[in-house]
Amino acid sequence: MISVQDQQRAEKRFKQEERARDGRKAMAEYEVQARATRAKTERLKVLRLAKEAQAQTEEPAPKQPERRTTRRDE
Repeated sequence: MISVQDQQRAEKRFKQEERARDGRKAMAEYEVQARATRAKTERLKVLRLAKEAQAQTEEPAPKQPERRTTRRDE
């Protein structure tokens, strides 16, 4: 027959293992998100640099005069 102490030790060990699994799972999810963020940042940086390079080679667009709009009450 299993003693109360043995059962408590087994439950304590089980909870420790469960917390360890949860920790590993959380860390894996964090790493996946971090990699995705770095990849997205790199992609956006490449797009920004390409846009800046293109802007330097193009002539500036002529400025359009601002149009003032008025609102009519009905």
